[in-house]
Amino acid sequence: MTETEVNEQIREFVLESLARREGIMNFADGDSLLENGVITSIGIYRLVMFFEENFHIHVPDDDLVPDHFRSITDMGRYVRERVAVAGRPAA
Repeated sequence: MTETEVNEQIREFVLESLARREGIMNFADGDSLLENGVITSIGIYRLVMFFEENFHIHVPDDDLVPDHFRSITDMGRYVRERVAVAGRPAA
């Protein structure tokens, strides 16, 4: 999958599952979703489940750091790196 495809899937999940609850409907891929309150600790847990199910990657506890979940861009980069480590295509 391309960077754009990965980011689009993450964006769709965030919009449908996390942002709408907070009343946020529009944000750029580089916006900090942690600082804007879109993603909370429960949101990170839901994202991890989404990443593991959708992209067939394992997210180790050591990777549960803000740098990986700050923005769509950061999450997309993280997913692509984990897919590369796993040695298989995303989704």
